[in-house]
Amino acid sequence: MIIILGFQDFPAESIVITAVATSLCTIIFTSISAARSQIKRQAVDWDIFKRWSVTVVLGSFLSGFIAARLPTLVLEIGIACFLLVVSLIMLSRWVPDPARTMSGKTGTAGLGLFSGTLSGLAGIGGGNVMVPLMVFFNVPMQRAVATSSTLGFPLALVGTIGYAISGWGANITDWSFGYVYLPAAACIAVFTVITAPLGVALSHRIPAATLKRGFGAFLLIIAGRMLFNAL
Repeated sequence: MIIILGFQDFPAESIVITAVATSLCTIIFTSISAARSQIKRQAVDWDIFKRWSVTVVLGSFLSGFIAARLPTLVLEIGIACFLLVVSLIMLSRWVPDPARTMSGKTGTAGLGLFSGTLSGLAGIGGGNVMVPLMVFFNVPMQRAVATSSTLGFPLALVGTIGYAISGWGANITDWSFGYVYLPAAACIAVFTVITAPLGVALSHRIPAATLKRGFGAFLLIIAGRMLFNAL
């Protein structure tokens, strides 16, 4: 998104936040498709979903207003550094303490708020944040992926609303709704809805260790590309 928008005469100061907001918007549609597939497989941890959903949504909504006030370079480097740390953890042989379990109500609320805010700032559905956190608390990889996919819908929907409101009046282009660039959102949404169920099916066929390493490698590539672009 950042690369493509850079070739379309977008104002330089609006490229990153537009890419983030538009990416988050497309996840509304992706998450519906992915969540349906995960729910059919009965892979979702509904207890975690209920405990995280309210604060994840709150954090996601606030992210649009936070991102609008951050310098572009700070936003881009911050996202890249976070993804770099997560990728290295996922690629390592690190194994969580088997006695560790999900924290109490206060801790759970904090984790949800953190996940929602960071996911909204990065323009992601939460998988890059929530999956590592759940794995840290010994939630099985496939179950963590399924639960984060299901939480992705309310996160993306409310986060998109936040970016639309915070960017209201910015008038970036005639086709922008706040910070959301509608043509890109529509094109990406069509293809992600088609391919999301394929990703769900693959996630249940691939061994957990392989899925974890692949996830880490993917994040490492994204983080490296963002840091290269920013610096």
